[in-house]
Amino acid sequence: MTVNQIFDSFDNLRVLIIGDVMIDSYIFGKVERISPEAPIPVVNVKRKEIRLGGAGNVAMNIKSLGATPVLCSVIGADPEAKDLIELLKNSALPVDGIIQSPNRVTTVKQRIMAGSQHVVRIDSEMDTLINADERSQLIERAKTLIPSCNVVIFEDYDKGVLDQQSIQEIVAFARQHQIPTIVDPKKRNFTHYQGTDLFKPNLKELKEGLKIDFNADKLEDIKAVVAEAKKTLGVNGIFLTLSERGVFIDFQGEVHHVAAHLRSITDVSGAGDTVVSIAAICLGLKLSPKTIAELSNLGGGLVCESVGVVPIEKTKLRAEYQKNNP
Repeated sequence: MTVNQIFDSFDNLRVLIIGDVMIDSYIFGKVERISPEAPIPVVNVKRKEIRLGGAGNVAMNIKSLGATPVLCSVIGADPEAKDLIELLKNSALPVDGIIQSPNRVTTVKQRIMAGSQHVVRIDSEMDTLINADERSQLIERAKTLIPSCNVVIFEDYDKGVLDQQSIQEIVAFARQHQIPTIVDPKKRNFTHYQGTDLFKPNLKELKEGLKIDFNADKLEDIKAVVAEAKKTLGVNGIFLTLSERGVFIDFQGEVHHVAAHLRSITDVSGAGDTVVSIAAICLGLKLSPKTIAELSNLGGGLVCESVGVVPIEKTKLRAEYQKNNP
């Protein structure tokens, strides 16, 4: 496919995102003095904003790329849940995959920003696992949605929506319907994704998840560790993000390392969400492992040039990809 054909094809995809959805809340202000009460900056508030976060930010990236995202998650039945549902509706995103439970708290991450400086973050959340009834509802909702989708993303933030049982049942159902799966893992469920197609940890997550250490500056060490990790985790492929070292993919018999592009890094928040969103769309289109790595690597770098958690711009990504693939 040509570059234009690839990007035009994004618009035909439906992407199911299962995992921890949350609200990213921002207070933007200015610091002009230090508090007389303690040696801390006083932020004079200029404006407030709330955005979809966690799996919700992945959905916004998917939407920004032209595909249709469908979120599947368990949230609270609190005022913040109403805000979240409103955010989804205002973004023209479906809400039929969202389950509300009086037993849960809707996760909110509130960031205090002074200019482009991140001063502090305040988290309101719970990370206990969902109960048996909530798990059954999640699995059934996922099974209802999977047949109409082209790819499934497991977007795990260790907030308790995903557990071993739900993961295994949903993966088995997706495989039965030949729908590819990609994982953005966290620590608690790291070893529970057997049978998924593409497993996307970052370097720290891989080292901690498998309790291993290796020299990430040596490509041969990365190759050996990733090949072994594929067997240990029981996954079909691994797409490892290496921060300033770029990305590495071992999938479908191909192995590629793609170097990072020189960027003016402003904020790395949300870069992993962008990477998994682009990789998922590429997986849904059955693009080559090399294309998955190249496009995702470009997108992850581009969003680091913006302040805060923001979705990737399709036109910007297309232009950047064309520049690098004339």
